[in-house]
Amino acid sequence: MNYNILVTGGAGYLGSTMVPELLAKGHKVTVIDNFMYNQNSLAHVCHHPDFDVVRGDVRIESVMLPLIKKADIIIPLAAYVGAPLCARDPVGASSTNHDAILMMLKNLSKQQRILMPTTNSAYGSGDENNFCTEESPLRPMSLYAIEKVKVEKELMQHANAISFRLATVFGMSPRMRIDLLVNDFTYRAVHDRFVVLFEGNFKRNYIHVRDVTRAFLHGIANNEKMNGQIYNVGLSDANVSKNELCTAIKHRIPDFTFIEAPIGKDPDQRNYIVSNTKIEATGFKPTYSLDFGIQELIKGYTMIRNTTYGNV
Repeated sequence: MNYNILVTGGAGYLGSTMVPELLAKGHKVTVIDNFMYNQNSLAHVCHHPDFDVVRGDVRIESVMLPLIKKADIIIPLAAYVGAPLCARDPVGASSTNHDAILMMLKNLSKQQRILMPTTNSAYGSGDENNFCTEESPLRPMSLYAIEKVKVEKELMQHANAISFRLATVFGMSPRMRIDLLVNDFTYRAVHDRFVVLFEGNFKRNYIHVRDVTRAFLHGIANNEKMNGQIYNVGLSDANVSKNELCTAIKHRIPDFTFIEAPIGKDPDQRNYIVSNTKIEATGFKPTYSLDFGIQELIKGYTMIRNTTYGNV
């Protein structure tokens, strides 16, 4: 079945990968984005007759109401993503990540479906073994994670909702983010050949950006059995430490050097092992491995070099 799908923030890192796939499945897709990074990451789908795009602010109810009204499914990707950005502009982060979502939920009918990315960063450091399932207590440490926890609680009150607690995402996208951990470390390996680690034993889970899209498509196709549930989405064989991640990168870039700082600590104190058994039991299995993503990023960084503030 084909649907009218509204994707907020659809020109971002996740959306610019997801929107073409939604169109390829026969859905009609409307994107609203404020294009705050001046990106043209959806230029390659402008030819598609089932694609529409609106430049606007998801926090403005009068802008959102007509778009919400015609949608069968809403995928709210618009957000201030990550702890540093949220810390720099807490008012913008709270109004976008929290208030705008509650406004959307208030205006949805019970028949309209909403599939939303939340975050497994809300687990903090997990239990005494750092192990986390969807039933584990949430211990969000950053404003970003705190707001996501609040929103998820409201989201699950809606009659037609699925929450995907995403692992740390990696991989190439038309609207690239170099700051995500795998992307960042691989970029440093390609261009600097070294990285200094803080608390290199800290673990987290990872998922390729294209597998995020596949998880959302899976949720759309399997709504009857997945509706009303929260799912971790990550690679079960990629609960790895920073040291282990760097070792994997070094396998592809042999002259990459990484050392652990003898003093200091990472401001991001997340350290957990995440179970993805629940979503795997619905028939979903990621396709793209961590090693695949590293190789892809190496090719991508042959083309990309962030020299905005550099002399060479």
